[in-house]
Amino acid sequence: MDQQAVVDWVERYMRAWASNDPQEIGDLFSEDALYYTAPFRSPWRSRQGIVEGWLGRKDDPGSWEFEYEVLSACDGLGVVKGRTNYVRQGREYSNLWTVRLDSQGRCTEFMEWWMLVQ
Repeated sequence: MDQQAVVDWVERYMRAWASNDPQEIGDLFSEDALYYTAPFRSPWRSRQGIVEGWLGRKDDPGSWEFEYEVLSACDGLGVVKGRTNYVRQGREYSNLWTVRLDSQGRCTEFMEWWMLVQ
């Protein structure tokens, strides 16, 4: 995996985040993927479980802005630093994501850390 593979995946993630389309969400993940919404929480398990978890706490389209940079990509692991601004709510978060991608560009394990900035 190279940095461009991580950028491509994050761009697809952002499109799915904006659309909340179950197909777009599911296409991001392998069949047996794990999605950790925080480091010590139980993960959403499987593509279908991730879609259900995502849609159960989805953000409305246009309610957020996200900027990011890929810090690292090697040995199948991408590290992404991001900043999410929920404009209407006046909340901003600093994010750190780890993303494990398979050879088809699907995520097998996603973990996010987030901290409220304001």
